[in-house]
Amino acid sequence: MIDAEASAFIGAAPFERSGDRTTYRNGTRPRTLTATAGDLDLKIPMLRAGSFFPALLERRRRVDQALFAVVMEAYVHGVSTRKVDDLVKALGANTGISKSEVSRICAGLDTEVAEFRDRTLAAQDFPYVFLDATYCKASVGHRIASQAVVVAIGVAADGRREVLGFDVGDSENECVWTSFLRSLKTRGLDGVKLVMSDAHTGLKKAIGTVFQGAGWQRCQVHFMRNVLAVVPKGSQEMVASIIRTIFAQPDREHIEKQFREVATMLGRSHPKVATMLTDAQPDLLAFAAFPGVTGDRSGRPTRWNESTRK
Repeated sequence: MIDAEASAFIGAAPFERSGDRTTYRNGTRPRTLTATAGDLDLKIPMLRAGSFFPALLERRRRVDQALFAVVMEAYVHGVSTRKVDDLVKALGANTGISKSEVSRICAGLDTEVAEFRDRTLAAQDFPYVFLDATYCKASVGHRIASQAVVVAIGVAADGRREVLGFDVGDSENECVWTSFLRSLKTRGLDGVKLVMSDAHTGLKKAIGTVFQGAGWQRCQVHFMRNVLAVVPKGSQEMVASIIRTIFAQPDREHIEKQFREVATMLGRSHPKVATMLTDAQPDLLAFAAFPGVTGDRSGRPTRWNESTRK
């Protein structure tokens, strides 16, 4: 393939007489390409005038695209640069890959992540927004520390979901959440009517500051975990099933009716659970105020009334 491309570039094959010839070959230079099939020793044609580099290769890169993708995928999943070398060798590349090469390859991920994080959100409204955080180990100042990754997922009017953005901080305190939510609004996030999250104090304050006028729905998954913590293990499945019936109702009237029945039922067998339900009722049933929407056990909209949406 390289020789054929060189012939097309020159206008003539080796030793061919042609009036279309623009220059002549002048030997070759070696190049090693590390691929998933192993190390390939290539010879790149040199020219007497001008320069030639095959299109199937990339300048200053000795790793092919397939292996390039493997290295980045491994890095994303937390494989250390040192262990990536062992992985590359296991795939058949005898020379392996240096830590500096892995770092250089993965530096390209930063550009893609930056483009994703900075993209505009003004093209479409997201009336429903989910907020949550997870903790990951990360290298901070040459040491490994736990970092909070805060994430926002939007739900458009047609039910389509999209990751709106994420940020990293030392913890998910009010300052981190407020800064993150303001960055979403700066990028064009608008039309937010209901925000769903756990009952983290700092997060609730940030939501009230940035999304003034929007409702707040307490995440039913997090609430269920709190409930089951006070229920004997043998009764947890039964209690969880009963509570979920509240959120499976078709409209606000049935949701509130089922809530009262469940609270009464559990009041006899699990009074602590009934008290937790009653105290959290406004936040747990916030989604019911929105016409045409029912929620699943995590508070997500799962069914949309077509006539209402139109």
